[in-house]
Amino acid sequence: QVTETRTGPLGCSNYDNLDSVSSVLVQSPENKIQLQGLQVILPEYLQEHFVQAALSYIACNSEGEFICKDNDCWCQCGPKFPECNCPYMDIQAMEENLLRISETWNAYNSEFEESDEFKLFMKRLPMNYFLNTSAVMHLWTMDSNFQRRYEQLESSMKQLFLKAQRTVHKLFSLSKRCHKQPLIRMPRQRSSNYWLNRIQSFLYCNENGLLGSFSEETHTCTCPNDQVACHGFLPCTVGDGPACLSCAPDNRTRCGSCNAGYMLSQGLCKPEVADSTEHYIGFETDLQDLEMKYLLQKTDRRIEVHAIFISNDMRLNSWFDPSWRKRMLLTLKSNKYKSSLVHMILGLSLQICLTKNSTLEPVLAVYINPFGGSHSESWFMPVNENNFPDWERTKLDLPLQCYNWTLTLGNKWKTFFETVHIYLRSRIKSNGPNGNESIYYEPLEFIDPSRNLGYMKINNIQVFGYSMHFDPEAIRDLILQLDYPYTQGSQDSALLQLLEIRDRVNKLSPPGQRRLDLFSCLLRHRLKLSTSEVVRIQSALQAFNAKLPNTVDYDTTKLCS
Repeated sequence: QVTETRTGPLGCSNYDNLDSVSSVLVQSPENKIQLQGLQVILPEYLQEHFVQAALSYIACNSEGEFICKDNDCWCQCGPKFPECNCPYMDIQAMEENLLRISETWNAYNSEFEESDEFKLFMKRLPMNYFLNTSAVMHLWTMDSNFQRRYEQLESSMKQLFLKAQRTVHKLFSLSKRCHKQPLIRMPRQRSSNYWLNRIQSFLYCNENGLLGSFSEETHTCTCPNDQVACHGFLPCTVGDGPACLSCAPDNRTRCGSCNAGYMLSQGLCKPEVADSTEHYIGFETDLQDLEMKYLLQKTDRRIEVHAIFISNDMRLNSWFDPSWRKRMLLTLKSNKYKSSLVHMILGLSLQICLTKNSTLEPVLAVYINPFGGSHSESWFMPVNENNFPDWERTKLDLPLQCYNWTLTLGNKWKTFFETVHIYLRSRIKSNGPNGNESIYYEPLEFIDPSRNLGYMKINNIQVFGYSMHFDPEAIRDLILQLDYPYTQGSQDSALLQLLEIRDRVNKLSPPGQRRLDLFSCLLRHRLKLSTSEVVRIQSALQAFNAKLPNTVDYDTTKLCS
């Protein structure tokens, strides 16, 4: 029994004697070629040639020879038909289909913007204060009708996008052996963030019949053809702290009232204690000198600043060979974890243990990095020089030779710190030739194998001090007033406050003939200002300071690049 398909030329048969008419060649819907009928009655030596010719006729339209290799089939085109592998008509149809999908895509988006739900949502949005994307999203979630309309748009777009993907896959498949690649333009997907920005653009960049694009980051509009006519009035920002409590009813671009602790000045909310530097950076602690001294003596954990220990040379609570210099550091990573704080060091404590009968003597060198940056931007702590404190060693009641090494700075020598670099060297203590003095050798210089160099370990390292308030944005606002003053007198006020901050920061530099320029380090590493900006600010402060009566400027030593 054979079935009639009529997809190829008929074979030689007596139709009256057949159940039904059948084609010799059949092409299935899956693009698999099936041959039946005539080749069965051919001699064996002709069958292969017949199949080859039949496949070339069906698949290549007699314009080339049909070839299969490595699970792939194609036509080896004849000289008269070099593009026999490229079905231009089918490719053109697919391209037109993709173009129609893009047109439908744009139509769906336009229908969403022109829908009653979208218009009603836009009409309900408050216009008396600025709406950021979070506020728009909150109002969006409160409008169930608008949400359903958006979900309907998303569902339609998803189906359309899948259809576009299928079309693109077919295009790639059809054109893989074409000399010219097809034109493929996928519709651009629009997330909820796109529509949030689009809504802001309708609110604030939609004047004079022109619709622009709003940037929340810069609070500006980008208008069509680089015009400025689409800019609308941008309401004030309502929020906590220095933001407005409400906008002015007669001018929505300015504050009408402020939050507690802020006062209204020229349409802006400013701190009521604007003349105090404590708003920008703290310097003092509530502890009295005697209290601080007592807590330091007791190494009280209430004044411990928890820092991150880092070392490639050793680990805490592990024995190591002290023959070579060991480097370790304690860092706070304030820009990452504590951007609103600066830190003051009051003391340092290490617990160092040696193996029994060891002749080693630890030697510590400490460097302080005030506000971050590289190790080259640290200063060396002059222990036991020019009245600077020395290490105090206390023997611990342990089976091993364990000592607490404590360096107490107190209020007199306290300073800013971000990272403490500690270098540990070891020297060998030996009696001198007279027996009354001690001589120290470097371990590598001492070659007597009978000496027990031993091993060393550090059980813990603690930094004592306190953290203080730091507001980088407020200081940036002060700096901004140097070029863009709010009022006629606000520039001088900003310069005075910056001078006070500079002097109080630099006053906490280590002892020496000249102060270190710690203020520049603060600007570079905590405010992330460029070198040119730091130079410009320092020049403006020096010029302003020269105009003030009874003031003496001072030279500083550069620390940070």
